[in-house]
Amino acid sequence: MFDLTGKSALVTGASGGIGAAIAEALYAAGAKVALSGTRVEPLEALAARLGERAFVLPCNLSDVAAVEALPKQAVEAMGAVDILVNNAGITKDNLFMRMSDEEWQSVIDVNLTSTFRLCRGVVRGMMKARWGRIVNISSVVGATGNPGQGNYAASKAGMVGMSKSLASEVGRMGEAAEIAAAVLYLASPEAGYVTGATLHVNGGMSMI
Repeated sequence: MFDLTGKSALVTGASGGIGAAIAEALYAAGAKVALSGTRVEPLEALAARLGERAFVLPCNLSDVAAVEALPKQAVEAMGAVDILVNNAGITKDNLFMRMSDEEWQSVIDVNLTSTFRLCRGVVRGMMKARWGRIVNISSVVGATGNPGQGNYAASKAGMVGMSKSLASEVGRMGEAAEIAAAVLYLASPEAGYVTGATLHVNGGMSMI
């Protein structure tokens, strides 16, 4: 159903379960995939399982220089970054009255600030190519909050607002075929668990 042949994707947090599944799905659709994370062994195992279109690019998202370099490394490895999936995240849970500055700042730095830096690092190339996709993986607690996770919830809520702001800066007019594609998805077996939902296909005119 989905064809990403010729596209190149960078996935952070690819050493974990969700990140690995995302990387596998993109690879299966034909994309080159750069696998990033802090744990090299699982990344290498995943790359070996996937095949020659997979590239291992370890990165510690708390290291500013490493984050700034990652998009460039991905371009060197794959030729471009057409798709960025910001999936990596950390938690350092504690009650508000006990949370240290380090517990707060480290979660904000990794979950939110590194996402900003990676988006900034790829968006110019996407605009030049007139094609690109950025997928930022947030969390339900960004909308609901969660006891003991003030730092994590703040980082994920911030990610949502940041994503909408970036989207509004690079929106464009839509085409009839894009509405048809959304209908095709909703009619497909892949959308079997999507029910009672409103799918907004409006190029960012209304980001609810």
